[in-house]
This record gives sequence, C-alpha cells and structure tokens, in this order.
Amino acid sequence: MMPLPAKSFCSTAQEGAQRSQTVGEAATTEARTSKSEPESTDAHWLTAEERNQVILDLKAAGWSELSERDAIYKEFSFKNFNQKTLGHHFGLHLMQAFGFNVPHLMQAFGFMSRVALQAEKMNHHPEWFNVYNKVQITLTSHDCGGLTKRDVKLAKFIEKAAASV
Repeated sequence: MMPLPAKSFCSTAQEGAQRSQTVGEAATTEARTSKSEPESTDAHWLTAEERNQVILDLKAAGWSELSERDAIYKEFSFKNFNQKTLGHHFGLHLMQAFGFNVPHLMQAFGFMSRVALQAEKMNHHPEWFNVYNKVQITLTSHDCGGLTKRDVKLAKFIEKAAASV
C-alpha cells in the first residue's frame, strides 16, 4: 500500500477525490477512520461569493487587501503600549507596591498577547510588526498560499480583542 501524502488543511472536495484515486481506496478509508487530529474546515478556501462578502465586511472594519499577494492587512493604534486590565490579573495593590503605573499597563502588548494565544490555539501564524503603540498585522494561510476561512476567523477575533482594549 502506498503511504498517504502529508496532510493538508487546505484541501477541497475535488482535491480529496483526486487524492482518493492517487493513493487507493484502502488508504483513503484508513485515513477517514483514523483517530488522529480532526480535519480543519477553517483553513479551506473561500468560495467566490464567500470571499466577496468577507472582503466587504473586513474592509468595513478597516482591513485592506494586499495587492502583491493573497492576504489582508490592518494597522491598530493604541493609546500606549500599556493596558489597564493586566492590573486585575496580578492584583492592583501588588503592582502598585512594585511601582507600576497600573492605569497604563500593557495596552498594545496585552492585545498582542491575546492574539498570540488565539493564533496558537488555531495553529495559525499571523505576520505582525509592533513599535510602541502600533501593531501591524497581515493574515494569510501560508500553508495554503492565500486567504482562507482560518484567516477570516482570526481577523474577527482580532477585531473583538482590539475593541476590548
């Protein structure tokens, strides 16, 4: 029996059918019944209709399409690099005792931390750049070579995270 090719989270139904013919029905059945990691639908390509709607929604939220590749981009500006809410996690009095300016603790950094944790959970790898209070984010699914449902899901999370800061 021929070994299965490396798993791709970017496959479509048509690619799945081609894979079936390539590796043989027995291997495909084995892969389908395997208890390994579940197939992610978040990385699948957007249909033309889905993409048009998603791009409109994202543009309304301030995202832009990159002309040089299939990706979306947005720059976030925060009041400063600090965020109030971190004080509640570590105890307001303890932080003040150590000389922290609690009302201005970690705004951009807190936002980046929330996004990083979500991206890790999604096994996604956004491109970003940060200088003081500005965070620039580019989203594309590198393993798929373009924009997918996974990017849209992370962009929506990013919007919620930015709004809560």
